[in-house]
Amino acid sequence: MTLVFCVIAFAFLALSMDRHQTTLFGRELRAGRSRGFRIAGWCGLVLALRFVVGNEGWALGLVSYSGCTSLAAGLVYGGLITYERFAD
Repeated sequence: MTLVFCVIAFAFLALSMDRHQTTLFGRELRAGRSRGFRIAGWCGLVLALRFVVGNEGWALGLVSYSGCTSLAAGLVYGGLITYERFAD
């Protein structure tokens, strides 16, 4: 469940960046919408941290959270690269 939260959060953070907005939507979104994506992304990461630390405790939870965030960031980044290459 933590990995799902992290992937969604990193997808929102990617959508808050102008470069990825142009790649996915063909234009940059308004500043308010970008800010909303950024806030949703950070809230998702905090929620994932709360979830994993609540289940596993601080010691193992932080290690697990670090692994989930690394994997989630890699999945989102890889997905963006794949989309950009095959969209043309």
